[in-house]
Amino acid sequence: MQRQNDPIPTPIRLSALWAATMFCYVYGDYFGLYVDGKLEAVAQGSIGPLGHASPGILVAVSLMMAIPACMVALSVLLPPAASRWSNIILGIAYTGIMALTIQGSPPFYFTLAIIEMILTLSIAVVAWTWPRAK
Repeated sequence: MQRQNDPIPTPIRLSALWAATMFCYVYGDYFGLYVDGKLEAVAQGSIGPLGHASPGILVAVSLMMAIPACMVALSVLLPPAASRWSNIILGIAYTGIMALTIQGSPPFYFTLAIIEMILTLSIAVVAWTWPRAK
């Protein structure tokens, strides 16, 4: 007996893509702690290329990571037009952010960054092709 595959609503697809993206972000940061010298640099207050972990830098990075986390919920909760455009814009923006940070990365981070870029670009494509109401 073959199973029926009901179509998944676009907001749920977008939410799932953002959730997968967030898991990759978290694992990338976690695995990064195993890179030689990383824990020592963190203990000294360094955030890699961003420099010293000042309150302003920490707020900026917190906001940068809170946006994709919030998009897990907002993709489902926002009205369709607002959800569509925010997913298109943020999907493209976060693809660009990863493209800018990938250079010179360790292999594990490079691998996750490619997956993250595929996911965030998929978000933009799914939102762009969101079917119109009948």
